[in-house]
Amino acid sequence: MDWQSDLMSPVVRDTAVTRAARRKMLTSRPIPSPTTDWSPGVAMVTPARPMLRTPGSLFRQAVTPRLNPDVSAIIATGNKSQRFTRNLDDSDWTNSILPSPRSGWADTSFTDDFTNVNSALLREDDPGESAASSLLSDFLSAFLKHSSSAVFDLLEDYHNLCLDKVEVLQKVVQRAGASSRTAGVRWILQQESSTWRLMTSLYRDRVQSALEEDIDMTVASQSEKLVVEQLFQRDAVIRQGQLVVDWLESIAKDQIGDFSDNIEFYAKNVCWENTLHALKLRRRGSVGLSIPLVTELDPDAPLRQQRPLANLDREDDTRLLKNLLTLIRAGMTEEAQRLCKRCGQAWRAATLEGWKLYHDPNMTSGLGRLTPVEGNPNRRIWKLCCWSLSEEEQLDRYERAIYAALSGNLKALLPVCESWEDCVWAYFRVLVDSLVEQEVTSSGLANQEEEPLPREYTEANWTLEKIFMELQATDSKRVLEEHGEHHHVIQRLVILGDLDGLMEEFSDWLSSSKPLPSHLLRFMTHLVLFYSSLGIALKEEVCVAVLQSYITLLIEEQQSELIASYTSQLPTALAVQRYASYLEGVSQTEQQRRALHLAADAGLDVAAVTQLVVEAVRERDGPEFTPHTHTLETNTTQDDQKKIDVIDWLLFESAHRAEALKQSNAIMRRFLAVLKHEAAKAVFSKLPADSVKEVQRQWAGLQPDTPLPAEDLNAIREHRCIQAYLEAHEAFSDWFSHSSSAPQKPVPASQAKFTERVANEMRENEYQVECTAWRGRLQVLVDEVKERVYQVLLFADGWMIDTPEGEVSERSLQMALLRSLCVPRLSFLLLSVLTSSSRHQEALQLADVLAAANNHLHQVFSKEDLRRFLQKIRESSLMLLDCGLDALGYT
Repeated sequence: MDWQSDLMSPVVRDTAVTRAARRKMLTSRPIPSPTTDWSPGVAMVTPARPMLRTPGSLFRQAVTPRLNPDVSAIIATGNKSQRFTRNLDDSDWTNSILPSPRSGWADTSFTDDFTNVNSALLREDDPGESAASSLLSDFLSAFLKHSSSAVFDLLEDYHNLCLDKVEVLQKVVQRAGASSRTAGVRWILQQESSTWRLMTSLYRDRVQSALEEDIDMTVASQSEKLVVEQLFQRDAVIRQGQLVVDWLESIAKDQIGDFSDNIEFYAKNVCWENTLHALKLRRRGSVGLSIPLVTELDPDAPLRQQRPLANLDREDDTRLLKNLLTLIRAGMTEEAQRLCKRCGQAWRAATLEGWKLYHDPNMTSGLGRLTPVEGNPNRRIWKLCCWSLSEEEQLDRYERAIYAALSGNLKALLPVCESWEDCVWAYFRVLVDSLVEQEVTSSGLANQEEEPLPREYTEANWTLEKIFMELQATDSKRVLEEHGEHHHVIQRLVILGDLDGLMEEFSDWLSSSKPLPSHLLRFMTHLVLFYSSLGIALKEEVCVAVLQSYITLLIEEQQSELIASYTSQLPTALAVQRYASYLEGVSQTEQQRRALHLAADAGLDVAAVTQLVVEAVRERDGPEFTPHTHTLETNTTQDDQKKIDVIDWLLFESAHRAEALKQSNAIMRRFLAVLKHEAAKAVFSKLPADSVKEVQRQWAGLQPDTPLPAEDLNAIREHRCIQAYLEAHEAFSDWFSHSSSAPQKPVPASQAKFTERVANEMRENEYQVECTAWRGRLQVLVDEVKERVYQVLLFADGWMIDTPEGEVSERSLQMALLRSLCVPRLSFLLLSVLTSSSRHQEALQLADVLAAANNHLHQVFSKEDLRRFLQKIRESSLMLLDCGLDALGYT
């Protein structure tokens, strides 16, 4: 019978009630789930035990929290927290528990609730990404809020942040349509929230077990319950297996919510009411039955008599069994029992009760009064019966699965497990169940006269690794596809404790040509940071690659407030380099100031970062120092302007003023080498006028009795050398500009009348006055040029020479080359100014200055430059001779 085509009501049902019930079922029916499952969250229910031991290895076998556990509650998981409410009816129970990314939730209150969702999201091209984008900043806020000792509180925050976004995205999907991208974002956040909860439960226990000593806690026990409690205390595998079961059951419970209270089962207090009604009619002889029904209504009657129930009763039974299995899958055994009682099947509720471990507290308490006995003394017999029922082919497959889950019959349980989560739950439930049975048997408490459990159960010897190998070899295409999904891979490796394998997977994902989803990359980053906070060593190159990829994502998403904090998690040298690379693209002043403030707050070396930014920009054209091969001034290009502006990075903090001097000197050296004087002047004007005094003041505050370091002294000296050169060049530019703007002599008109001649005389007089002023200004500028050039040529201890001179470096070579370029150039400029002003004797004095042995200036001239210079000096001497003076300008 197709389970999706259930009939709703028995014949004895009132018509109006039937219609109302049909409407309720239709409104509560979930949207079909096409493909992949997802999980919204988990709840850790296995309690942590007291710290009974002290330090062991943190890398021991994976373990789970424990604190004198109530083993009865462990084997059949009790209540867990719920977050979502969902109504289930006749749909496939696995799909009902775990809807796919493109499925929706039935929520009759959605229209009212959606008013809380910003309608602007619906106008976005990708509302899912827009709604979830705040997680980037939310995760950083959570990361910064918690100290390193509160890592598990941090994981809880991560989990809750994801769930909050899932709720928002669910409403967006239902309102805007289940687009693949929005539904995909919702699904990946649900998987992430599940993974964070799994991490919390597993690693809370693993860390605690690493802090405990290895103490043999085995003592003789007189009950199954105490024996299994001791097993959970000492065995990491069973604790870990139970935590995985708890995790998967809590996922299912969060999905189904209070569905058992919302499902209509029409047989309220009477079991099989339609069959009972038919039998009563037959007894009265009022109607004949075309189908032979059971003649008795005890629970075993259909199987014993090989006769069916009434059609509507069979349909109701099938629906009930599916919902019971759903509750057991969600760890809600007590809810399943209540549902059985509500439907008039108290006997079925009793069959779900026999799993409890036997314990007689009166044997050990020593109290004078008797206390009730716990559990089932004949639990082995009950389990054999459950196994037998799970093997009975005439029973409904959901009923067989129910008893398979209770007895550990994996073969009968797997056929109803269609998703990856369902299969993992089945395997791990059987793993825990078999370990418990082995312990009870080995303790000697089991009745040896009872029939043993089946060999396929006792000899399976399940391990964590074997479980996932079996999953990988499954014939289910859907399970295989889900087995390879990103979060399922992570969950599998976390359960196994295979961190090396996890890092290899991360490396493969990052090297793939297909880009990773942004939220997966965010998760990977915070997972790596979590392991780092625990002190667990991972492959550094993979961790760095994950952080680098996430930083790149943040830069692309323009999340400028977040970049510094994640960059600071990189190794120190790499962090400086990475943040400097990011800052190269930041151009606005306020953004630059904010970026440096964030870097300081994140603990980055701001001085090293800004230095690297400047060096990277100024050497963008290559590290070679290439002098000019032309004689004309060149214009400032856009790339030059970037080099000029980059010095701003060093001017936000006065503490970086010394470095600003050094870097500005380096930039100006390159500009001067290629005759870009205006660019060099722009760099010089960037520096505050008090920069030198500020450097000296800062040093005096640190080391008042110690002179400035040689490096800083030479930087100040070079700064003053460049200042002198720029002032000399500026003076020459002023002179050249003025000399090129001589007053124009008025031209008298021919055959002018008297009035015109008067006007011409007046213009001539004005011209003479202007010429006098012009010549006077020209001589002042000539003196200015001469003074400025001599300040360079006669610079104390030599222009562009360090005192004291240090080791040969790239900087010293550049300064020497610049000295050989600029000193001859300024000398020729001054010579041209003097000769054009007929100051030939002063030109000869310039030759004396250059030839002086103490200046060594002639040594920076090439032979060709000396030849040209001496040729011009010869011309000045000839001019002096023509004026009746000797060759040196004397009478």
